[in-house]
Amino acid sequence: MAEDLMRYDLMAQEALRGVIRRALDVAAKKGLPGEHHFYISFRTDAPGVEVSEKLKKQYPEEITIVLQHQFYNLDVREDGFSVDLTFNKVPEKLVVPYSAVQGFFDPSVQFGLQFEVKKPEGAPAETPKPEPVKDERPAPSGDAAVVSLDAFRKK
Repeated sequence: MAEDLMRYDLMAQEALRGVIRRALDVAAKKGLPGEHHFYISFRTDAPGVEVSEKLKKQYPEEITIVLQHQFYNLDVREDGFSVDLTFNKVPEKLVVPYSAVQGFFDPSVQFGLQFEVKKPEGAPAETPKPEPVKDERPAPSGDAAVVSLDAFRKK
């Protein structure tokens, strides 16, 4: 097979990140409809991510946030989003480019997307991943339909 000089894998990833943007846009403008809520995992060490030093120390590589009951000032842009959340009763503002998002999951309809986000150059070797930050509901079950971009890549 010929080499993919068009980089369809990157085009597909960009298009699927658009699904996240549109879902967040609905939540920002109208609130979360029905039982919808989002688990969003992202690399805290990715370029453009802004989190407090305290959170960065606690989650040096990755964090999973839940947008459900208590989130504020959700601002959705073309390249990413920002949101105010509370961690142990301390308000925090997070700025997240879509390029840092590794996973998006809406357990109310068992919909999920998974992305490969490369570790930034010069970042230390991987350490065990921290537990996700949880809201009032337990983590999603393993029977969710997650779309992995690897399924579309040449092996």
